[in-house]
Amino acid sequence: MGLDIGVIGVGMIGQEHIRRLDGGPRGSRVVAVADADAERAATVAAQLPAAKALPSGEELVVSDAVDAVVITSWGPTHEPYVLACIAAGKPVFCEKPLATTQEACRRIVDAEVAAGRRLVQVGFNRRYDPAHRALKLAVDGGAIGAPLLAHCAHRNASVPAHYTRDMSIADTAIHEIDELRWLFGQEIVAAQVFTPRRSSRGGELQDPLLVLFELADGVLADVEVSVNVHYGYEIRCEVSGETGTAELADPAPVRLRREGAVAGLVPADWRERFALSYDVELREWVDTVVAGSPPQGPGAWDGYAAQVVSDAALQSLHSGGRVAVELPARPELYR
Repeated sequence: MGLDIGVIGVGMIGQEHIRRLDGGPRGSRVVAVADADAERAATVAAQLPAAKALPSGEELVVSDAVDAVVITSWGPTHEPYVLACIAAGKPVFCEKPLATTQEACRRIVDAEVAAGRRLVQVGFNRRYDPAHRALKLAVDGGAIGAPLLAHCAHRNASVPAHYTRDMSIADTAIHEIDELRWLFGQEIVAAQVFTPRRSSRGGELQDPLLVLFELADGVLADVEVSVNVHYGYEIRCEVSGETGTAELADPAPVRLRREGAVAGLVPADWRERFALSYDVELREWVDTVVAGSPPQGPGAWDGYAAQVVSDAALQSLHSGGRVAVELPARPELYR
């Protein structure tokens, strides 16, 4: 029996997920969509064999036709939709952020704990990228001894005009925040943001940023956030250990040798770089839902913890200095 899915938010990322889910893993299909733009929802639904456009996300959540929900709407709408899914007892895949404030994230955690059942998965897709999984396997397997340092970079060719300085942390570095927690199996205990010389290509935006994270076991991780590099989209991570280093390999599919130079092609954007990770992420989510198992990927606690760390980094960005991350004890449901 297939999984009948409702999707709230049918913009770019929503349509990317619909393409993978409709007629996808385990016979899944998209049977309902909703969007603040009713015309766009109707257009998307008309392109799918079994989907109906519903007037609101709330109606979609409680629809008897929907077994599970995918949320890819505007960030501030995530909290009420996720809470509605928990109340309805329906598994929900919510794109990051889980919610836009740590207080909202905590309300989701509390609601899930009260329900006594894990239903929420958050769309931190780095965990599903084959290269990142291989990196974690090398670190966990002791290939480089005890990890000591990590060096990361998150580079975008460009960002839209509405992109703000805070988004460099809350929208961009949030991926590295989850990646580091997952990679080392440790919580981040402090953050500090440094503002180097500003790139002339970033306009009024403070770009790049350098963020230093301290993990509970003493590992230090620096993250470069550069969002106007122009040459393409690039994600880097190298872990330095006691006996060696491990790093993500070059994602370029081919290497060109011509005109006296060697060059590899750089992905244009996140859709090209992480296409396979989205495939794996959604397939594994569907597998767990169909099996009736709790999510195996990043859950509500991970979304909450990432937001707490993000807020600490934002405080450092605005006020300067090292900011301790104050994270309460993890509830037993997530242990």
